[in-house]
Amino acid sequence: MKPVIIISTYPDKKSISKIANDLVKNKIAACVNISKISSVYSWKNEVENTSEYLAIFKTMTKSKIILKKKIKETHPYDVPEIVEINVASVNQSYLNWLIESTN
Repeated sequence: MKPVIIISTYPDKKSISKIANDLVKNKIAACVNISKISSVYSWKNEVENTSEYLAIFKTMTKSKIILKKKIKETHPYDVPEIVEINVASVNQSYLNWLIESTN
């Protein structure tokens, strides 16, 4: 089993907090880091400057498909960001915790 990080952005803390708590409670994600960020992006031929919340979902490969599905089903955006980052290296004690937290 390998660790995986999934990232996404959300418009407000309420929308990410609800899904984050559900995913951790159901052991689909071991942890979700949530940070307020400023985003500059193109949307419908306009440049947008907005505040968003960046979510970093930490899980294992066995849970990544269901995690992505849950994000897509519950995300408030028309086009949600769902980006998978494969982890090349992780310390053993953290990996053990990830495995334990997603079983």
